[in-house]
Amino acid sequence: MSEPLVVSIPHHLGKEEALRRLKSGLAEVGARWGHFFSVRKQIWTGDHLRFQVSALGQSASGSIDVAEDHVRLELLLPWLLARLVGTIQPLIRKEGTLLIEKK
Repeated sequence: MSEPLVVSIPHHLGKEEALRRLKSGLAEVGARWGHFFSVRKQIWTGDHLRFQVSALGQSASGSIDVAEDHVRLELLLPWLLARLVGTIQPLIRKEGTLLIEKK
């Protein structure tokens, strides 16, 4: 495993609203990007999500923490996917921002 990919997405929604939007929007992300990756597991504990995904035949795991003013995603990538981190990180930031900003 490589270093974790960490993305922090600021917001001004408060924790509860950001959490609501994140939970309702995650299904859309899977439907929209399902041809690139699939979600294998999602476990919510309060404002913390642990998940496992697979992409390009590789498995990755991570977590999302929702705070009052930001959402923090940490993703542990296998070496093959870690080589794509320059592409993955901006995409996660963009999609995460869109997901939280949607009303």
